[in-house]
Amino acid sequence: MMAEERKADGEKTASRKPAARKSEGSGSKTEAKAKPAAKKAPVRKAAAKAKAEPEPKPAAEKPAPPPPIVRASARYVRTAPRKARLVADQVRGLHIDKARALLRFSPRSAARDIAKLIDSAAANAENNHELVADDMKIAEVTVDEGPTLRRYRPRALGRATRINKRTSHISVALTPEEEI
Repeated sequence: MMAEERKADGEKTASRKPAARKSEGSGSKTEAKAKPAAKKAPVRKAAAKAKAEPEPKPAAEKPAPPPPIVRASARYVRTAPRKARLVADQVRGLHIDKARALLRFSPRSAARDIAKLIDSAAANAENNHELVADDMKIAEVTVDEGPTLRRYRPRALGRATRINKRTSHISVALTPEEEI
């Protein structure tokens, strides 16, 4: 009985396959072959044109290498990022000597931290990249938020108020000044 059922199932699947083929293809077999041949013909023509006409290459015109970027970063600086960004915006894009002068006479406490970081990046340029520190300009200064230290202060009637002591991650990038 099982063998007969298998044969019957085999006959059913065999009879279903041709029906599925008829429903899939609306046209004849020659149309199906013609479509891929039409797609290949333009590709062959384009390939033949590319082989026949090689493009001329410019001789000895190589782009200049990008200027080196010297970085330094300070993490977990005990200054609120909002206050440090005010100082960072002032020195971004300045020549290193002008930035040092501005930071030296700035009344903000974040100026001291950013000045130290700029000096560190200048030392990195001299020691690691063999560049002249006085010819550098500040390409980028970013101040990101670090973890917040949460402290509590006692208040009236047995209450407590949270005090957030914010920290910041400061990074500086220097590049050689472009000579015009």
